[in-house]
Amino acid sequence: MRRIYSMLQRVEGPLFLHVNIRWNRAALNWLFHALSIIGGATFSLTFSILIGWLAPEPWQSVGWQSLAAIALSHIPVAIAKRSAPRLRPHQHFPHVNTNRRPLQDPSFPSGHTTAAFSLLTPWMLAEPMLVPILLPIALGVALSRVYFGLHYPSDTAAGALLGLSTALLMAIWI
Repeated sequence: MRRIYSMLQRVEGPLFLHVNIRWNRAALNWLFHALSIIGGATFSLTFSILIGWLAPEPWQSVGWQSLAAIALSHIPVAIAKRSAPRLRPHQHFPHVNTNRRPLQDPSFPSGHTTAAFSLLTPWMLAEPMLVPILLPIALGVALSRVYFGLHYPSDTAAGALLGLSTALLMAIWI
């Protein structure tokens, strides 16, 4: 895996540095911080549980699908982080911009991006008219992780695919 990560870093390092350093603006700091919260465990799990308990159908089912997708998708995230650890970009490039408390656990794949796609995909499946609103939010969560120096683009791409595929399975199963 070390060779693959090294090759990926050479390919995506310039894109990472462009987003992280050249896009750094006060307004984007606020926006990307808010988007990162959506992909966090506290928000995504709490929101899914509340919708599952309190919303009328079909949204109640959407809440439970989201909850199941978030929980299930984080099993392979945990396995990948332990079995194929990758340094976070801020650990490799010490001069990059980070958020308040940069994470130190392995980078691949992005758990926040996985959670965002797991959370929002059932909503987009239930009501396709929400896609123009929710897909940019999910992509924004992924971009926020690169912006804050926490993930390479391939980390977020893997998280997006993992969250999306798990949510699709939950939509069929639940």
